[in-house]
Amino acid sequence: MSPARKRHTVAIVGAGAAGALTAVQLCETAARRRVSLDLVLVDPAPEAGRGTAYATPDPHHRLNVPASGMSCYPDDPGHFTRWLCRHGEPTVRGADFATRYRYGAYLADTLAQAIVRAHGTVAVRRLRTRAERCTGTPGGGVELRLADGGLLTADSAVLATGPAAPRGDWAPPGLRTSERFLRSPWAPGALDGPLGDTADVLLVGTGLTAVDLALSLDRPGRTVHAASRTGLLPQPHALSPAAAMAAPDGLDAPPSLSALRRTVYRHIGRAVRTHGDWRPALDSLRPHTAGLWRSLTPEERAAFLRYEGTLWNTHRHRMAPATAEAVTRARTARRLRVHSGAVADAAVEDDGSVRVTLSDGRDIRAGWVVDCTGPGPRPEGPLWRSLFETGAAVPGPLGLGVATRDGRLLDAEGGTERPLFTLGAPRRGELWETTAVPEIRVQAAALAKELLAPLGKPRRAERRRRPLDSHGLALSTHAEAAAAYRTGLDRVLKVRAGAEDAFGRAVALDPGFALGHAALALLGHECGAAVDVPRALADAQRSARERADERERSFVEVVTRRIQGNDGDGALLGHLTAHPADALALAAAVPTIAFSGINDLDDAYALRLVERTSPAYDGHWFPASLLAFLRQEQGRFHEAAELAHRALGTEPASGHAVHALAHVHYESGAHEAGRDWLDSWVSGQGRGAVHRAHFSWHIALHELALDDPAAVRKRWFAQLAPGRVSGVRALVDSGSLLWRARLSDSWRGQVPVADVLDTVAREVVERPATAFTALHAAVALAAAGDLAALRRLRDHAAGADPVQREIIVPLCEAFGALVEERFFEAARGLDALLPVLRKVGGSAAQREVVEETLLYALVAAGRCDAARRLLDARLDRGAAPRDRRLLAALPG
Repeated sequence: MSPARKRHTVAIVGAGAAGALTAVQLCETAARRRVSLDLVLVDPAPEAGRGTAYATPDPHHRLNVPASGMSCYPDDPGHFTRWLCRHGEPTVRGADFATRYRYGAYLADTLAQAIVRAHGTVAVRRLRTRAERCTGTPGGGVELRLADGGLLTADSAVLATGPAAPRGDWAPPGLRTSERFLRSPWAPGALDGPLGDTADVLLVGTGLTAVDLALSLDRPGRTVHAASRTGLLPQPHALSPAAAMAAPDGLDAPPSLSALRRTVYRHIGRAVRTHGDWRPALDSLRPHTAGLWRSLTPEERAAFLRYEGTLWNTHRHRMAPATAEAVTRARTARRLRVHSGAVADAAVEDDGSVRVTLSDGRDIRAGWVVDCTGPGPRPEGPLWRSLFETGAAVPGPLGLGVATRDGRLLDAEGGTERPLFTLGAPRRGELWETTAVPEIRVQAAALAKELLAPLGKPRRAERRRRPLDSHGLALSTHAEAAAAYRTGLDRVLKVRAGAEDAFGRAVALDPGFALGHAALALLGHECGAAVDVPRALADAQRSARERADERERSFVEVVTRRIQGNDGDGALLGHLTAHPADALALAAAVPTIAFSGINDLDDAYALRLVERTSPAYDGHWFPASLLAFLRQEQGRFHEAAELAHRALGTEPASGHAVHALAHVHYESGAHEAGRDWLDSWVSGQGRGAVHRAHFSWHIALHELALDDPAAVRKRWFAQLAPGRVSGVRALVDSGSLLWRARLSDSWRGQVPVADVLDTVAREVVERPATAFTALHAAVALAAAGDLAALRRLRDHAAGADPVQREIIVPLCEAFGALVEERFFEAARGLDALLPVLRKVGGSAAQREVVEETLLYALVAAGRCDAARRLLDARLDRGAAPRDRRLLAALPG
């Protein structure tokens, strides 16, 4: 009997931001790769994630990086912003600056979620103690001696100890021994003394720590002094950030420090001339900072620190705008005074106060002196001392941090014998800029890959014995997750409820299943499913890199491009050419009830696409249901009906076939038959339809055309009102029906469109991801008369994908003119859009709302001849009592 295989163990010393980010990446990477791992976090803090930086509950203490730059994930920059939206701050933007305490809660929650998702693969323990010594083991691992007397053996260890404590060696001897000198202001209880009285305070240092403490200690009757050698405070972030700027040319070739100075100052000058702001220039250097630092000689690095170090820090590490405003108020009121000069001497007076003399001879009397000079040059504490003493670690360049090679500690011989790693502040000598989350999260992701590398490469998709989807395509996952995926795919093809849950089960069973994540991202993006789309997309991309075959990687790329608006249509067509049996891709390509389809896909090309791929399905009902929809779009209603009935004969629950028949009835003017047949199906086979509200919308369209306002109103409240429908579906179906009823004078009184908008996230309405959603958002906002929101939607569309720029921008302007009763302008704008409107996707019946709005604008503008021509054309397409009533009501 073979012995049980020992699980690989990684110890993380320190559970602040760096430790938490590393643990998140280890949990998720191990889960994706299905690698068993024991993860041990060693830290005495009561809560993982906060560390020193994010434990402060003072609301004055804000992040100095906007929310968009503080995600735990390098490939999902909006993760923190979305977390804030879900946790009580629905209006937060990526440019906002959250409190540090809030960010600590985010880190803790993200780590907890990662641990839960990795359950069964990764076992996580927390040891509420300190590591005090580290030695090697005969097997090549490490052994940590803990402060509580315990020992911890691990295959590798990450020393995520954060910035070093201030050294305080600048303080005169008399000050160091005074109880009025606070060496570590962030230690628990350190500020109890100055917070409890009103004596003046001297902060030694004028960086971000001093700024935070100045705001905490500010109160009437007290003067807070802040002194440093230069007296420079951090610069503020701009209230309205300027546009991003590309880095200057020539940074790839290692320049000399003098050449680099000239390049950077010229670049800043261009930024000021172009944007009126130096910040975009400095921000553009951020991705290149580590490489530039490495390219300098030791002498050049020392010169940079001596001459530019302070200037760099005050401009690179900036204050949040709200923080800067509070500092300005305190300085204006003379409660905060900033001095330039080093501490030359200090003496404790008889009354217990401290008299500090600066290098310019000025004396400052204060009840408290606080060390705000920032972290020491290299890490300290028992653990690091043991490593330095044994030669397992050595100081980094210029004595900053520790010597590392890509995060692995170098020993006194320059080797990497022990599996000891670090990230963040201890790598300062190697990277210079390495203390902020945007840099640390990248290091954490790289560390996770390196730490798990000894456990074998990610399992690549095997050609044999892989489970298959419903159409014979191999899936890079195990049988249980494949079964859940097949269920989700089946429900998508039938337009049945539960697809999102099934795909969710698939990725819960196998977090590294790229197709499952991609399917969720697609449903969230195009169907309004309750999915964190950027997160699902990032998971799909990570998983595809580690474990996927060519088809799966191609599909992930298709979904990525569709979501990002980067030639997703071309990628989708190419994918279907190579993989015609990919049913989910085919469903996304054809504009039907489930997906908006490919923009600019004319009916003939769409038909050729479905006909070309149909042989791969060997008589399956799904392509026939798509063909039925496309035939009716061509006006070939008889053929469409035959195809739909053929599909329903094989699969009575085929929502696509039912949808095609609904359009056949509507477009051919068979409103009574269509109403009765669809009403019967919705009450029977349609009970489990995911878009049941959309079928109800179709029935209501028949009732609207039949000029039966009482039936329309009854159906809306019974099947389409908020509470029964929400989210994008409410926007597309419930909101548009209200507008159409109002336009044709079929709804008496005020339409309850505000209730519809209340069920939809404001971001979806004002910053929609697709042109199709944007069209219906504009309709709902026009119905609500919300001009301000219409303008915000227009501004979003102006910076979105090409279809939104071409169609949604002028559509919003036309709707705005309508709301302001500038009917002639509204009619002119809407009329110009009709020829290109199909680019937004969806069906002709859905896009018809624009035509009906045009009709209303023409009548209101007194252009009755044009309105009569439009109504005649509509009646030629299909008889409708409502249109006959409207035609009869036209004067002349």
